[in-house]
Amino acid sequence: MHKHTDESNPTKKHRRMLVAESDRLSYVGQNFGAGALKCNNLCKYYVGVLNKQTMQMEVHRAQLFNMQPFIPGETTEVAKPQDTTQTHREKVDSLIEAFGTNKQKRALSSRRLNQVASDTLHQAVAKAANTVISQKGLEALEQEVAETNSQADSALHLPPCNANADEPENVYPLDGLLSPVDYQALEQAGAKMAALTPEELQKMKDEGRSLSIMKHLENLPSAGEDREKIARCAFYLSLLLKLARQRNITHKFGQVDGCPRIIQSKVFRTFTVDTFNTGRVQNVVSASMRTKLAAHCLALLLHMGQMTADLTLLHRDLGITEAKMIEIAKSMGLTLVKQSRGKADKAGLQDEHRQASLVLPLVKYEQFTERRKRRKMH
Repeated sequence: MHKHTDESNPTKKHRRMLVAESDRLSYVGQNFGAGALKCNNLCKYYVGVLNKQTMQMEVHRAQLFNMQPFIPGETTEVAKPQDTTQTHREKVDSLIEAFGTNKQKRALSSRRLNQVASDTLHQAVAKAANTVISQKGLEALEQEVAETNSQADSALHLPPCNANADEPENVYPLDGLLSPVDYQALEQAGAKMAALTPEELQKMKDEGRSLSIMKHLENLPSAGEDREKIARCAFYLSLLLKLARQRNITHKFGQVDGCPRIIQSKVFRTFTVDTFNTGRVQNVVSASMRTKLAAHCLALLLHMGQMTADLTLLHRDLGITEAKMIEIAKSMGLTLVKQSRGKADKAGLQDEHRQASLVLPLVKYEQFTERRKRRKMH
């Protein structure tokens, strides 16, 4: 029996090492370290020794030792200390590796593979981003992101656009606004618009209804395809302007005006959203749909007025602000002109109207971003 020399240390003074020899091998056991039995810490052991002279049993304290054979020259494997920096997830994974079922081990392997792939992807993206930033610069990238975001936002409400067209009429083609089937369905309704008398037009003008359309109906060509095109577009435009003024749309919308069923379905499908209210589905014109309506109305006016439209009259008919109308015209790449009109009405006031023209190449307006100043903390 050997004991530790440092008896003043409370953690070492109870360490003991037992050595036993036989004819063939030597055995070594200890009460500390990896080879020690844990039962010594849980309870106390006693051994009884019979004194043959007095025939009395003497009880002495005892310890259990796990005696292992000792072979000279053989190195004992030192147990690795437990890693205290491991997280709960890592400890659970270690238990699954050692004692988990096959299903748990497959799930662990799949999760680790996904984690490695994700880390590799993040590293590749970070490396590519650093390369692009070093080549272009941070300010140039921020400008490109702002332009991309503005184009994505504007593309949601713009009509079909062909920016590489050779003719202004093909930039926002009429077929993108009215398909050939829709255009053919408007034949009868367009004929009614073209047949309006000057008295009926004056009455509509006095009521302030669709002033942007009245100007074209008053100056209709006498005959030909242009007259039919303007009349059909005028009816469709009047329908869109009427839609923009309403909030909740019923299924009887446009029937009083003689709107074809195919055009009514097109309007509902393109410019309204479905909402569930009071136990039924309703068609509603949302704020984004009003912007889309304004863009399509402006494109129709361009085709009706030889690629020129009056923004002032249009924003009044739509019931939106002039600033919003100008913003939509800029997103479509139109050229803005402020034109002064003569004396109007009995007041004799000058009324300046903004005109928008489609001129190739399209105008690219700079996006204005407001930067707020931070307050200084004192």
